[in-house]
Amino acid sequence: MHYLPRIVVLLMLLVFSNCTTATKKPVTTEAVIERITSEEMVKLMEDQKILVIDVRTPEEFETGYISAAENIDFRNKNFMDSIATLDKSKPVIVYCERGGRSLKCSQIMKEAGFTKIYDLDGGISQWKFDGRDVAVD
Repeated sequence: MHYLPRIVVLLMLLVFSNCTTATKKPVTTEAVIERITSEEMVKLMEDQKILVIDVRTPEEFETGYISAAENIDFRNKNFMDSIATLDKSKPVIVYCERGGRSLKCSQIMKEAGFTKIYDLDGGISQWKFDGRDVAVD
């Protein structure tokens, strides 16, 4: 019976020590890839400063691109070096022709440390189908 007070004290110490360590755990933010529609993309481009990356080839880019887009060819051997120069803390929209390359690119960018990645669902093909303008040089 004389052990009961010691057990109670030990249990209280365990409970309180777990409470304080739980609040000291660092908050980690998991990178997110979100598929978006052309309508959502327009809104994002209006509401915030956002990087827009066209991952098609330069030849595809020349046929028409979404204004404000930077062309970084996913198939180019320097692709990783090119994305390494970008600010990883800024949100980025990635698109290609139909969505396949941009999804792969989004995964790579997530692994490279980008924190918020939007992938245009259906690519520039869907953008044009929705009646949105493209720029041509």
